[in-house]
Amino acid sequence: PFRHVSHSSSPAHMRNTDTRQQKQWVLVFLAWLIALAATLGALFLGEVMGRTPCLLCWYQRIAMFPLVVVLGVGLLPFDPRGARYALPLAVVGGVIALYHCLLYWGVIPPSLVPCGQGVSCTDAKLGLLGFVSIPLLSLMAFASIIVLLLIAKRGSQNE
Repeated sequence: PFRHVSHSSSPAHMRNTDTRQQKQWVLVFLAWLIALAATLGALFLGEVMGRTPCLLCWYQRIAMFPLVVVLGVGLLPFDPRGARYALPLAVVGGVIALYHCLLYWGVIPPSLVPCGQGVSCTDAKLGLLGFVSIPLLSLMAFASIIVLLLIAKRGSQNE
């Protein structure tokens, strides 16, 4: 006499799930765009401008470059778990970028600088608009990616 109707198969629930996944896709896509721009910027500095990266820049590249692939693979077809896979890389890169900024700003003493010899990111020519340093750009990129992925991940847990 009474039929149980599952909420998961109702059209309204499916629309909500589709809308939620579309929002997640946009967030992951934005994170991918930031990772792509940061990767292309780093490659431009190194390969076109001939600027050899310092040790900390290399470590940040090691964290950033795979994000382009991991996030890209998670977009087509969309897999909301992609945020979970990319988040550890972004956090590690963000921590290194924060440390790099603290070194650049002089908060951390020079005795703790791992890249004391060779190329230095404290070179004034390596900035954007004259006041945004390369380490700060990296920190902003990682922080933006982390925020976008956390929001996307939170959306997938609500399902």
